[in-house]
Amino acid sequence: MRLAVPFVLALLAGLAQALSIAAPWDGQPLWWLQMLSLAGLAWLLQGASGRRAAVLGWLFATAWLSGTFWWLFISMHTYGGLPAVLAALAVLALAGFLALYYATACAALSALFRGDVRAHWSFRAIVFAALWTLAELARGSWFTGFPWGAGGYAHLDGPFIGLVKGVGVYGLGALAAFLSAAAAAIAARPAWRPAVALALVALAAWGVQAGLGAERGRGAAFTSTHPAAQGGQAAQPLSVTLLQGNIPQDEKFQAGTGIDTALRWYGEQMRDATASLVVAPETAVPVLPQQLPEGYWQALQARFAGGAQAALIGIPLGSFKTGYTNSVIGLRPGLATPYQYDKHHLVPFGEFIPMFFRWFTEMMDIPLGDFNRGAVGQPSFEWQGQRLAPNICYEDLFGEELGARFADPATAPTIFVNVSNIGWFGDSVAIDQHLQISRMRALEFERPMLRATNTGATVIIDHRGRVTHSLARLTRGVLVGEVEGRSGTTPYAWWVARCGLWPLWGLCALVVALAAWRRRPGRAPRPPGDAAASPG
Repeated sequence: MRLAVPFVLALLAGLAQALSIAAPWDGQPLWWLQMLSLAGLAWLLQGASGRRAAVLGWLFATAWLSGTFWWLFISMHTYGGLPAVLAALAVLALAGFLALYYATACAALSALFRGDVRAHWSFRAIVFAALWTLAELARGSWFTGFPWGAGGYAHLDGPFIGLVKGVGVYGLGALAAFLSAAAAAIAARPAWRPAVALALVALAAWGVQAGLGAERGRGAAFTSTHPAAQGGQAAQPLSVTLLQGNIPQDEKFQAGTGIDTALRWYGEQMRDATASLVVAPETAVPVLPQQLPEGYWQALQARFAGGAQAALIGIPLGSFKTGYTNSVIGLRPGLATPYQYDKHHLVPFGEFIPMFFRWFTEMMDIPLGDFNRGAVGQPSFEWQGQRLAPNICYEDLFGEELGARFADPATAPTIFVNVSNIGWFGDSVAIDQHLQISRMRALEFERPMLRATNTGATVIIDHRGRVTHSLARLTRGVLVGEVEGRSGTTPYAWWVARCGLWPLWGLCALVVALAAWRRRPGRAPRPPGDAAASPG
């Protein structure tokens, strides 16, 4: 029985990690719980053999990931009609597959330090952080990438958030992994506790100061951007109307119910809106333009052809011959051809069917499609001195792709606009998690984010990641407010626009290579500084 205790603890620590991303009772991130849970795993890995370390890491990550995106069960079972047992197994299978990245990282840590009693605690913590970050990067990049619930998101309101505009969410997660492993070293080596605890307190105090500076926007060290300019002067704040139709997901694509309701309600709201910009969510118009009632699309275009208003509208486009896209159409005065943004990062099973998985999608009754991909770094929609950059659904999860639009500062976005429909996941923590993702992108790039969604969270986020206006979730309503666009480039935006995530890949790989070099045959490890032992 005692032999099973470490594995049970790994599962519990993984569930705590899931809770830290967005607590189910209030939807808020818990940075301290993320670090505590990861420190628990690092402590369990002390002295573990390669196979045991892999199992511990796999159990931790499987519990963490399945506890983070368990709401996929709702889309597959409640709306897709997949039997509950199969839907639950599908979620566990996805989590278990993605957990293999972390199992590999833990096994590698064991191999690099197994029997090396002279390894300095700080070097071990650095290698742990590098391996863990490589696992996070692999999960977010390979096989289309699914980085939902990455550890860095738990630090959205934490003491180190001021660093995110320099290192991004993965860099923030790497720092948390290092501190967590260092905390585990403290627990394992009592002799080091006073010195290491003092160092961590000093680092935490500095992180708090950085976070407060970012929150208050004080000092050049914390603010990299400035209000967007028009004609040499600061552009006026843009008045916006965000629409939230709350069309029931099981009716949304049904003729006579959801389609008719959507066309009527969104049509009325776009007709009556008085703000400078009106935004309707993903597939607010749930059919192709050629399938609309006669005169509907023409009337919508005529509505925004003159005057001083513009609109961004979620709609599917295309045909059987040319293929389909999940798109946003932009309408404004003086625009001969409507602006078009096509979604680039498609959702597996929902917007394209991965190879060898058609049998699985055919078991569900979900409107699926093989959509065409849009390009990375598509032009922004220009309106009243602002450059509005749409992204659809979970595309705001991929900061490196949003960052591609910052390669040329003269055309870089001043405002992000996310249009989503996550009604597939009901009234679940998925709504809160997606909101935190958008807030993180706003902080990384110091750009406000408008979010118009079908069921929530429909909000306005400023460039400091703060929600300034919001609608209650799962209600039909209209959100009216103002947003101030920003110009300038954060350090993160600068390097990710030019290099993507390769600097993080390279730095972490270099650390691991250095650790492997220390272990090569015939070379005795020579730890930096004091040679105090560290278990494992």
